[in-house]
Amino acid sequence: MKLVRYGKPGKEKPGLIDAEGRLRDLSGVVADIGPAQLSPAGLKKLARVKPDKLPLVRGKPRYGVPFSGATKFVAIGLNYSDHAAETGNPVPKEPIVFHKTLSCMQGPDDDVMLPKNSVKTDWEVELGIVIGTRARYVSKKSALDYVAGYVLVNDVSEREWQSERGPTWDKGKGFDTFGPVGPWLVTPDEVGNPQKLDMWLDVNGEKRQRGNTKTMVFDCATLVAYVSSLFTLNPGDIITTGTPPGVALGMKPPQFLKAGDVVTLGIQGLGQQTQKMVKFKL
Repeated sequence: MKLVRYGKPGKEKPGLIDAEGRLRDLSGVVADIGPAQLSPAGLKKLARVKPDKLPLVRGKPRYGVPFSGATKFVAIGLNYSDHAAETGNPVPKEPIVFHKTLSCMQGPDDDVMLPKNSVKTDWEVELGIVIGTRARYVSKKSALDYVAGYVLVNDVSEREWQSERGPTWDKGKGFDTFGPVGPWLVTPDEVGNPQKLDMWLDVNGEKRQRGNTKTMVFDCATLVAYVSSLFTLNPGDIITTGTPPGVALGMKPPQFLKAGDVVTLGIQGLGQQTQKMVKFKL
């Protein structure tokens, strides 16, 4: 299934994408796509719904984050060896874990607001893992049983705040609008092997990132198991898993984002995002 939430910010309704790529309204079946719907029982109930019996949604409504109820937005750094190389860092021996703020999460095509006085805002196409079952100290063997689905993420990053303003990466990762997620949450049965997904990102129509999740240093199962040993993962929590090479920081010279730039990105089977960079405003 491809599950979505659509409508104005804060007033999103639940929906799904049918086999023909059309948006169907789920609000007559469930009130939201949240922790209850992401559970195995909730997904099983939704899987029994016949899409052709649901109302079609006309027009082109805005898509929001395709699930609600997150208590954590966990991120993994330098999880592609070639990305580590382009940034001048060694390949990690253990996952590098940091957090993005929940308030940075937004719809996949919403504008990204450059932080005040930002000079090094960057892009990162990433695969996101959404938890469906409470996970604490789970094994790698069973880790993917705790996953409700996968999403496309742009881990927008301000490199000066990330690396030059002290040792805490979180400062450069959690600015408002720095976490576009979606358009769809795609269930594991439809994704198949999450380690075989092509991914790409362009800036103003120019090629920047091309990669595949098969080149992750730590795969999805390893990450879920590892993070669940640090703190409990709750239904609706998200782990974004790192980015392939091609970021602005790795270019010679670097070409960071400025107001008016348009970033387009996608992952095989998970849809596409488009964001316009806009100036800071209160």
